[in-house]
Amino acid sequence: MKFMQLSKSMARDQSQTEIENKIREMEKIEERLVVFSVDVLDYHSILVALKGCSALFCCLDSSDGYDDKIVDLEVRGAINVVEACAQTESIEKIVFTSCLTAAIWRENICAEKDVDERSWSDQEFCRKLKLWYALAKTLSEQAAWALAMDRMVNMVSINAGLVLGPGVTQQNSRSTLSYLQGAAQMYENGVLAFVDVNFLVDVHIRAFEDRSTCGRYFCFNQIVNTEEEAIKLAQSLSPLISLPARYECQGSEVFAERLRTKKLNKLVEGTAC
Repeated sequence: MKFMQLSKSMARDQSQTEIENKIREMEKIEERLVVFSVDVLDYHSILVALKGCSALFCCLDSSDGYDDKIVDLEVRGAINVVEACAQTESIEKIVFTSCLTAAIWRENICAEKDVDERSWSDQEFCRKLKLWYALAKTLSEQAAWALAMDRMVNMVSINAGLVLGPGVTQQNSRSTLSYLQGAAQMYENGVLAFVDVNFLVDVHIRAFEDRSTCGRYFCFNQIVNTEEEAIKLAQSLSPLISLPARYECQGSEVFAERLRTKKLNKLVEGTAC
């Protein structure tokens, strides 16, 4: 088993260094685990790391936050990863980690009744609002899909909600804050959702092991559509997000849930497509 640390030629913050140290400790304990440090902008380093692998679980995320330059780097990284898989005979499937933000943002966000795996965020709308995280996830996933189909590479994507779990937000604080850009609008339109990291991992494994998986899969545990749930989410993200010490729930409005997980439910039940 190989673990590739995907970087984008940038300085790592302290939380990223802590994650890498934990991975190195895992390598010492588990003899079958081999760790590679791979720059996703270095195509040949990816090829070397992929040699002999049957699958790639690909998660491109910047620990430095997101801006227009990071968007371009993430797209280039996605292209390199998929092309390297296409040139590696042993690769059977790519499980590409994407995000719900690659599907929900558009000018008429409040007009659509349902948002499912057929939906894509509007690139120009993301640029207009400077939703760089959403734009990066949209363009990198689209680039990965275009190349995977052209090279006939077996790929599925997992479009995750905001990832929560022990230590997750502390170790990925900038990604978490980037995801939450426009959180109020997501909340009011019934598309703010989160997923437990352990459930997300399980879905990735299922997506690889189930030969019938195809296309995109929305992955989340709950949609945040009441003020009470929004407060609980904010509290779970503390100290990254802070609330007034004596904040009390004021409203009882329930926003309509618009995200659909029909495909995810089938995957969990064992009938993926």
